[in-house]
Amino acid sequence: MEFRHLGNSGLIISEIAYGNWITHGSQVEEDTAASCVRAALDAGITTFDTADAYAQGRAEEVLGRALKGQRRDGLEIFSKVFWPVGEGRNDRGLNRKHVIRGCEDSLRRLGTDYLDLYQAHRFDYSTPLEETMRAFEDLVRQGKALYIGVSEWRADEIARALRIADEMGFDRIVSSQPQYNMIWRVIESEVVPLSEREGIGQLVWSPIAGGVLTGKYKPGQDLPAGSRASDPKSERFLADKVADQTLLERVQRLEPLAAEAGLTLSQLSVAWVLQNPNVSAAIIGASRPDQVESNVKAAGVTLDAELMTRIDEILADSVERDPELTKSPENIRG
Repeated sequence: MEFRHLGNSGLIISEIAYGNWITHGSQVEEDTAASCVRAALDAGITTFDTADAYAQGRAEEVLGRALKGQRRDGLEIFSKVFWPVGEGRNDRGLNRKHVIRGCEDSLRRLGTDYLDLYQAHRFDYSTPLEETMRAFEDLVRQGKALYIGVSEWRADEIARALRIADEMGFDRIVSSQPQYNMIWRVIESEVVPLSEREGIGQLVWSPIAGGVLTGKYKPGQDLPAGSRASDPKSERFLADKVADQTLLERVQRLEPLAAEAGLTLSQLSVAWVLQNPNVSAAIIGASRPDQVESNVKAAGVTLDAELMTRIDEILADSVERDPELTKSPENIRG
């Protein structure tokens, strides 16, 4: 395993992190989830990312039990707050009540007394940003969160938060957690340049595009049994991609490039995001331990410029670059 700083902060994390969105507490049984976590630990992964909304808190509970007995100082445990976790009007968003209570509940479920990174899971248009930033700052001062980050925020939203932090003397945001992969590059034009200037690192999710970049979805063929695209719990996230026959054909053409580099297509996809110097870690998920064991082999891989160019040529206009596609819900309160 290789390690990188989280942005310009002093926190060092594994460049491949383990995340449990969709899988833990939902898609896979707990014994399998625990085996995946053990595989991650055995491979040298020290950074684990979750959120209170994943399986309505069950994902945090499963991860907490899986990590029980590990030396806490040797781990970096991240979580997030924003999405509804109850029926109450304040059980959602980034209002002070939800941020503070959400952190305390996450700590309880994870079985730890602090989070290495606590992240705003989306931007909240219904709460003053100053209120949100002060709530996060109080958690830092209390030692319940060591660093603060955001997930799926636009560049202008991150910039506003940085200004408030500087004006009010708060700790600054150190990380951004966006979707990023070979075919989804919406952060490159605005979020990445801002982050490079301000010392913010990217913790990217979906480096293999939910499995689309593994090559298992073949053009003109039925969806593989047991795949995410055929699972009612997750198929809505992939429906448009697996229906795009041009995209699927282009992904198949990437396979020989991966073979030339001595990689599987999944490994090539994870290695690709790690070539971006603003990326601090690629977050991988898994429903089986062997998936973890395979994808961690992307750590430390350097892809040459010619290979990167050939990837761009093959994917062509299947790549999405519009920064306006990063969106938070307009009204989380309902």
